[in-house]
Amino acid sequence: MKRARLDPRRFVVSAFFLIILFLCILGSINEVRFISLLNFCALAKYMPSQSYYKYSLSSEDLLATNANSSDDIRILIGILTLADKYHRRHLLRLVYGTQQSPVGAKVDIKFVFCNLTKEDQKVLVALEIMRYDDIIILDCKENMKQGKTYTYFSSLPEMLTDSTTNVDPYPPYHYVMKADDDSYFRVNNLVDSLRPLPREDLYYGYVIPCPSMDPFVHYMSGMGYLVSWDIVEWIKESDIPKNHTIGSEDKTFGDWMREGNRAKNRHNAKWSMYNFPDPPTRCTHELWPGTIAVHLLKDQEKWIRTLKYFNVTASLKPSKLYHIP
Repeated sequence: MKRARLDPRRFVVSAFFLIILFLCILGSINEVRFISLLNFCALAKYMPSQSYYKYSLSSEDLLATNANSSDDIRILIGILTLADKYHRRHLLRLVYGTQQSPVGAKVDIKFVFCNLTKEDQKVLVALEIMRYDDIIILDCKENMKQGKTYTYFSSLPEMLTDSTTNVDPYPPYHYVMKADDDSYFRVNNLVDSLRPLPREDLYYGYVIPCPSMDPFVHYMSGMGYLVSWDIVEWIKESDIPKNHTIGSEDKTFGDWMREGNRAKNRHNAKWSMYNFPDPPTRCTHELWPGTIAVHLLKDQEKWIRTLKYFNVTASLKPSKLYHIP
């Protein structure tokens, strides 16, 4: 009896389909590991030399990183200002309202000040709230060095969480920022810088003093610093910040972190965050595309120079209704 010959073409086709089937099975089994590996590669890409946090390569940590990356980053930027600064709020609404929304992130910008004291404020601020819903009024007397920052952070857990329902996401925000009203944040760059960072025990900003690159020595500049939600909850519950509210508030905040042994994960965003370069000092440099924040925009001329540099009106659509050369 003659043995049947194996058709080479059938062998090739069969082998091809077997390889495809094998790859599909392998891909489904290793999907989580593969995606986690990609996340770790992204982390390595963005890991700056001035970041100070540990990253373990255990499978549990990689899976946790993957789980975080699947959620939108939720960020609250609280701009501490004064009730009477209507024109500044109008400018900032234009500046932030026309920025492109970051993909995979939810960023809320709120204006924060203490109790209203004038009749015109009660009318005009109420109108702003009705129109924009972007104001937080703290139960305090307006101040710079007597606890406004403490009141801001410590008030948020009660303001933003609802114990009667489980519908709202927890935490309401992964990160909370305190920012000055003379700072300009490029929100997409901020979000991109946060993606590879931990969502717990994080303290992020521009390290003081200017020459320093070590975020564990002193504290973060008041131009804008950010902490993770667990630190916000700690500020509300701990006696350390509650009993230490008087003095330079940004330095005081750094004292809380040190005394409470908090913020083991720290990120120095220098030199993507910097002061406006006029006049030139050792705390600044020229405007550049990788900017996260520019500080000390004290007048309209500096705002205009900054906004022109970043070409914020590039997406203005042509229309017969106006002509802007």
